[in-house]
Amino acid sequence: MHSLGRLHLVTDTRPGRNTLDVVAAALRAGFDVIQVRPEDAVTDREAYELTVRVLAMCRELGRTCLVNDRLHIALAAGADGGHIGADDLPVAAARRILGPAAILGATARDPRTARRAVADGASYLGVGPAFATATKSGLPAAIGPAGIRAVAEAVEVPVVAIGGVTATRAAELFAAGAHAVAVVGAVSGAADPYAAAAEFVA
Repeated sequence: MHSLGRLHLVTDTRPGRNTLDVVAAALRAGFDVIQVRPEDAVTDREAYELTVRVLAMCRELGRTCLVNDRLHIALAAGADGGHIGADDLPVAAARRILGPAAILGATARDPRTARRAVADGASYLGVGPAFATATKSGLPAAIGPAGIRAVAEAVEVPVVAIGGVTATRAAELFAAGAHAVAVVGAVSGAADPYAAAAEFVA
């Protein structure tokens, strides 16, 4: 199984972003995991083609490639696994689809949900929003480092903090027990994605 590393980039496939350029910059800077998150408007074929290209970039460097929500795309492309959100398939069902060996991430916000997700087969937990974020609409209130710590202390699997993560806040989240941080806007929305990614690596 590929490792989960400390730095995850979640792709932003909104129009006007060259997703592959951002992915290349993050990988070059030293990010360990790329999670392809196709927006709702992206067709399965587009999501598949993007995943295949991102996966090739990850394979070249021995990094991990996951797909958000669309588990059939993860399987079809041969990605390392997938991540499911609170409104996606139940964790146990997702585990049946991906099989026992794949990486399966699940979203959790509190210790109870986290423990249940792990019992159902999650390999790691995406926990957040750690801080307020504008990347995704309709999110619940930020849980802060204390919320991250509560989940990290409740489970044995790695906790990946997401939501409003900046390079300066990452240290705070690691100190709270996060194994990794996942970044969207701080790299994708930066004028210079490589410089932004390198700041996280530093």
